[in-house]
Amino acid sequence: MHALPRRPLLLLAALLAPSAPLPARAQATPAAVIEGFNATLLDIMKNAQRLGVRGREGRLRPVMAQAFNLEAMTRISIGPAWTQIPPAEQQALIRAFSDWSIATFAHRFDGYSGESFQTTGENTLQSGDRLVRTQLLRPREEPVALNYLLRDFGGAWRVVDVYLSGTVSELASRRAEFTTLLREGGAARLEAELRRRTATLLQG
Repeated sequence: MHALPRRPLLLLAALLAPSAPLPARAQATPAAVIEGFNATLLDIMKNAQRLGVRGREGRLRPVMAQAFNLEAMTRISIGPAWTQIPPAEQQALIRAFSDWSIATFAHRFDGYSGESFQTTGENTLQSGDRLVRTQLLRPREEPVALNYLLRDFGGAWRVVDVYLSGTVSELASRRAEFTTLLREGGAARLEAELRRRTATLLQG
């Protein structure tokens, strides 16, 4: 049998050798998470009419699943009552809340008229969470403040609340009505209402 040339032997040795550990991948900063999300949101706005509301929802779903912790947001929006809900119903509520949250963004950002996003700052709260301040810049109109609260989940920064107009916590504003729905008919009542709202938003 003919001897193999040296180069293939070296290549074979390299392939069979134990692989060295890869360097740890740098985690995205809170601002980078939001800027990546806003870049996708802007692209969706530019293609809003072609995509339609369901197309926008489909584009947003994987992006929001990565940038937002929708499970934590469900727990926060429900509050102390969460611990009294059976696990199977908790999972159903997480799915319903997630679908509703994604549909809400798909419905709100339904066109493009020269808008752009700008990150205006980031600060660390006493809890260790980070608040990323952004603006939606609109031609000939006042900017809209959209601030995002991010929390570190095992080295990954993810959104746990959105502050509309800069200061109004979206989850806090839902707490009272969610409490009322739970009182009226438990988790099933809240899930049904979230499903109803999602369907309405996705009608286009």
